[in-house]
Amino acid sequence: MYLDKIVQSHREKAAREQRNLDDLVGQARALPATRGFAEQLVVGSREQLCVIAEIKRKSPSKGVLHPDLNAANISALYEQGGASCLSVLTDEDFFGGSVEDLQNARASTSLPVIRKDFTVSEFDVVDARLMGADCVLLIAAALSNDELSRFFDLATHIGLDVLVETHDESELDRALNVGANIVGVNQRDLTTFEVDHARAERMASLIPPTVVRVAESGVRDARDARRLRDAGYDAVLVGESIVTAGDPAAAVRDLMVV
Repeated sequence: MYLDKIVQSHREKAAREQRNLDDLVGQARALPATRGFAEQLVVGSREQLCVIAEIKRKSPSKGVLHPDLNAANISALYEQGGASCLSVLTDEDFFGGSVEDLQNARASTSLPVIRKDFTVSEFDVVDARLMGADCVLLIAAALSNDELSRFFDLATHIGLDVLVETHDESELDRALNVGANIVGVNQRDLTTFEVDHARAERMASLIPPTVVRVAESGVRDARDARRLRDAGYDAVLVGESIVTAGDPAAAVRDLMVV
């Protein structure tokens, strides 16, 4: 199963951590304010479906998506197309990402950026802030209740927004219990990587209107975007269909349905 293998790899790395967490938290809290990932989505979604455009070099299920990807160039194109935020994979082993991709993407635009990775420790949370991210991803399926709560509170403490990713009703309850104000519903099953397009529609009405609703994975075109907007989503997080497009700016623009 993909998720188990990836999370186990990250936990093994976290177990070897030798740095002082308190020192890193202090450094993170001294940084300038972030760009406001959540606020960007709240404001943008009043007019149209927001697009969180992802920089994704490869995936475990599809292999290499864009071997010559330049994070700065494609981020600029995403911004030209009207993307509200950026998502950058920093996992190296399974997705070919890097910290440099995130930093180059953020430096080339004015958009807020989420670090898209498998967060399994406090160090991962703090590193997201130190590398320049404005938001961090917490995947409910990969974390215990205690971890989800601790990592969420730490992220908030150091100035990060948090997107809590869910896959079903029980995970949604867990996200809401920790105070999540951005909830993602992943249409992709992280054990099989198959996409279930009915998943997001089923769960949309269960997310309170005060919470930013983000549909993740499997968004292929304007028809999918329209369906998700009609279901009540404020934003879609899209990677594969736009990173492989001949015109990434136009691909983003096509998803921005009103």
